[in-house]
Amino acid sequence: MRHIVMDALEIQVLQGTLSFFKFLPSCQLVCLVGFVCFMCPGIFNALSGLGAGGQVYATTSPNAIATHYAFFAFFAGSVHNVLGSRLCLFLGTCGYPLYIASYIATNIHPGAADFVLVAGAVSGVCASLIWTAEGSLMMAYPTEAQKGIFIGYFWAISNLGAVVGSAVAFGTNFHSTANKFGNGTYIRFLILTLIGVVLPIFLVDPYKIVRADGTKVTLIRLKTEFISLFVALKTDPWIVLLFPMFFASNYFYTWLFNDYNGTLFNIRTRSLNNLVYWTAQIFGSFFIGHFVLDLKRFRRRFRAFFCWSIVVASICFCCPYLGILLPKTHTRASEPPTAVEIDINDSGYPAHVWLMIFYGLLDSMWQTTAYWLMGAMSNDPAKLAVFAGFYKCFQSSGSAIVWRLDALRRPYMNIFISTWVLVTAGMMFAFPLIYVRIKDHTEIDDEAFLNRANVEKPTEVAEKESDK
Repeated sequence: MRHIVMDALEIQVLQGTLSFFKFLPSCQLVCLVGFVCFMCPGIFNALSGLGAGGQVYATTSPNAIATHYAFFAFFAGSVHNVLGSRLCLFLGTCGYPLYIASYIATNIHPGAADFVLVAGAVSGVCASLIWTAEGSLMMAYPTEAQKGIFIGYFWAISNLGAVVGSAVAFGTNFHSTANKFGNGTYIRFLILTLIGVVLPIFLVDPYKIVRADGTKVTLIRLKTEFISLFVALKTDPWIVLLFPMFFASNYFYTWLFNDYNGTLFNIRTRSLNNLVYWTAQIFGSFFIGHFVLDLKRFRRRFRAFFCWSIVVASICFCCPYLGILLPKTHTRASEPPTAVEIDINDSGYPAHVWLMIFYGLLDSMWQTTAYWLMGAMSNDPAKLAVFAGFYKCFQSSGSAIVWRLDALRRPYMNIFISTWVLVTAGMMFAFPLIYVRIKDHTEIDDEAFLNRANVEKPTEVAEKESDK
């Protein structure tokens, strides 16, 4: 009898443990996803933000990153809905250690540049999975009233990875005169990305989650997931107005990181610029998410327009500021190793570091706004996974094009002008979507976007259809 009682107690403990994970606050789960991106994409951002991947010459790095982004899959949202979030995140993290290791190999064997290209391609395939899973979870876990805050938390934690990576680079190379990273910096980055590979194991599947308001995350299972891409476009065609915003969302990284930070400053100053840039992103994402997008005293439509206005005003400020600071002699002919590089002790440096701060704020507000707009269009994780796939697909396409143009040594001014034209156009196209598509509350029809026999629908949708 005692043995039977002990078994019953063990079952109760097991059930209690499962219940704990089931009712684990969705905010903590979003933060866990943020820490996954802290360790992998965050460290990747720290590396790419230094210009030339921490090297002297900026050719191998653009080629590798172009390959990296070119491999982002248009069908990543559908693949995510088949494999599930945890597996997608786990597979997605595996490419980043390989990418970091390729730079160690290049330092040891300078002729191993092809390894960087291959590692970039593999990392691109993996990144398509991690970013799609991240986007779906980040937009599906919170309630409608929490999406801005949750997205802000995620970006703050994710960008903290780039901050830590940049701090490591700055401290390690403070007295360096080599103008490029040594193996010690890359090894530290490699260790952090390997930790990130383990974290997705502790994530809870979305269908086991209960939100703060007691609702469950919708579970949708499909036999043929690729149909969801076209169904999403058919049922929500307004999403195409966000495609220019998606395309431009990482386009400016090339000019800022490679053509500005990577050519005008020495290695320790590049590291410090990168540090303040990603630190500014933490504050920018928290500000726009907490104090604008989820400001409960105003209707959601008003918040959307207000946020749009802030981002447009930031664009109008940063572009002229940069035009004043940029040396007229800053061309391809003035690149290292012959160029005179700016150091943190130079008298003109403070104006440049403020520019990096403003850019960081703009970047974080842009990314947070894009995710919030998608999240305001639906609460269904399967549909949001498709939206996130669209986002990363067009974002990656823009990045692949401009990184390749940089590798082909197109004039800096051409890349600069195209950057700001695309950024401005992205916000102009987003305005009519906000006007027409963003409502004060998400319509129940947006909860499950595929009406098929093998789709598990929310209770509210099923009841609504039964009443017809």
